[in-house]
Amino acid sequence: MATIGRFQKGDDIFHAKVIEGEIYRLHGDVFGSPTFDKKATPLKGVKTLTPVAPSKVIAVGLNYPDHAREQNKPLPKEPLIWLKAPTSLIPDGGKIEIPFPNHRTDYEAELCIVIGRRIRNVTPTAASRYIFGYTASLDISDRTIQNNETQYARAKSFDTFTPLGPYVETKADPNNLSIQLFQNSQLRQNSHTSQLIFDCFHLVSFISTNLTLLPGDIILTGTPSGVGPITSGDRLEVRIQGFTPLVNTVK
Repeated sequence: MATIGRFQKGDDIFHAKVIEGEIYRLHGDVFGSPTFDKKATPLKGVKTLTPVAPSKVIAVGLNYPDHAREQNKPLPKEPLIWLKAPTSLIPDGGKIEIPFPNHRTDYEAELCIVIGRRIRNVTPTAASRYIFGYTASLDISDRTIQNNETQYARAKSFDTFTPLGPYVETKADPNNLSIQLFQNSQLRQNSHTSQLIFDCFHLVSFISTNLTLLPGDIILTGTPSGVGPITSGDRLEVRIQGFTPLVNTVK
């Protein structure tokens, strides 16, 4: 499994391969055929960013049967999608800010697809060739707003509402991954991507028939059951099998 991160040192932003806690700077297009330094980059002064800077953040709703049941909603006949603002992204270690403390605001742990090539109208069979890799994400949701509006973009697009990372795993099997969320070390969500109603390849194909996807764009694939409210001081950890955990705190 190749692990790719995006980092900043001073004004320099770069991608690097991550091997046993060390980073090896990438040269060339991360979505093309890059080369990597053979010598690790010193970690002093290096900041971890979101692994990509997407032009689009696409979210998928009700994509696990148990989550649809806990929301008292029917299973979708085709993927339910909406756009989230890219300004909602924060990296591993970033702080989630609740804009309205009197609203219920929930965590949702999700596997995230990272697109690697420009896509328009591809079949599910061909979709894997356009995927760069996968990472962990959180779809933070203001339920008070969501339950009072007919679309979800505002409720899920506040600044800091899409933690992402820390790295992209380029060799993962998206159909065979456990996914868990821990809130203050307590297990809250515990599922497996084999339970997805629409798998990753189906999602990429479906979305590509509706809009063009560009390298670096991301698709949040939906959350399993067990969603719940967050409050200031919480520590949220998304664990996806074989991935470095995504950890964020709430203020």
